[in-house]
Amino acid sequence: MAPPPRTRLQRREDTLRRLTTDVDAWVATADPADGTPYLVPLSFLWEGGTLLLSTAAASPTARNLLATGRVRVGVGPTRDVVLIEGTVTSFPAEEIPADLGDAFATATGFDPRASRSPYLYFRVHPDRLQAWREVDELPERDLIRDGAWLVP
Repeated sequence: MAPPPRTRLQRREDTLRRLTTDVDAWVATADPADGTPYLVPLSFLWEGGTLLLSTAAASPTARNLLATGRVRVGVGPTRDVVLIEGTVTSFPAEEIPADLGDAFATATGFDPRASRSPYLYFRVHPDRLQAWREVDELPERDLIRDGAWLVP
């Protein structure tokens, strides 16, 4: 028997726990010219309000993010998913503050600053965040809308 649906407050707590302990996410972007979707797994660091991602500057993901400034990120398994739609800001690896670069490297096990090829960091600012486990949580799946938490 499935447990009862969680309240939004409990889902917020569970979501924040997932974002601070998980490391990997599915990152979806789209080609600005023809809308072709592109989906890749990337590691992330939750900074308490934003996600920090990094990828090679020459990758399709980086090109799409730079061109559109939009992203969709999925964290967790399908029966306990967190979906984030947001805007991104970018900066080259050599411009990341040392403490933030160190935190990213420690959390993800990968340091883009050490790569021979150029890498970019992308900060994802959530516009919408949804979290649910089962169909009974779908009606109140939105936890962030228009960049603001719907629960304290």
